[in-house]
Amino acid sequence: MPAAETLLTRDRILATAEDVIRRFGPAKATVVDVARALGVSHAAVYRHVATKAELRDLVVGRWAEATMAPLRAIAALRDPAPRRLRKLFDALIAVKRRRAAEDPELFAAYRTLAADAQSVVTAHVDELIELAAMIIRFGVKEGTFRTVDPVAAGRALLFATSRFHHPAHAAEWVDPAVDATYNDVWRMLMEGLRVTKRPG
Repeated sequence: MPAAETLLTRDRILATAEDVIRRFGPAKATVVDVARALGVSHAAVYRHVATKAELRDLVVGRWAEATMAPLRAIAALRDPAPRRLRKLFDALIAVKRRRAAEDPELFAAYRTLAADAQSVVTAHVDELIELAAMIIRFGVKEGTFRTVDPVAAGRALLFATSRFHHPAHAAEWVDPAVDATYNDVWRMLMEGLRVTKRPG
């Protein structure tokens, strides 16, 4: 077996797949194209990745996973829930904008590939909802949020703010008013979620 094939790992395959997609577009997210870029046989790649569909799912999953570490860290903080929830969504928006600006080719390709990787995207969205729900549960317990279904509220927050972090809206993020609009939306959402203090 050639040395290049002996040293082949799934991580190396996925890193190469990202590079191929960045340079040539999502249509090149195939086992044969990645094998060619690695200088190995497609059979060698197939030992790690069973199909083109699996390769694309893994690329989308790798891309999504790279956004999650800071979000998980924020959800695990013990800051007051309203502050922590805002930090979570600010970080989600920041990481998506940064990736769109720093790696626009891969970001655009990710949008295309994600349309066919529904199970991966669903798992990613479900985790985002659960991170928000974790904070909302804490807020209900500490008395800063109304008694609500945390998962339903987390889902509502994610979709209500989608213009500011969903890749389909990336072209809108250069609008100078986008941050002010986000603040306005957030204020309204929190008015519905926070416990209303009674006068007196």
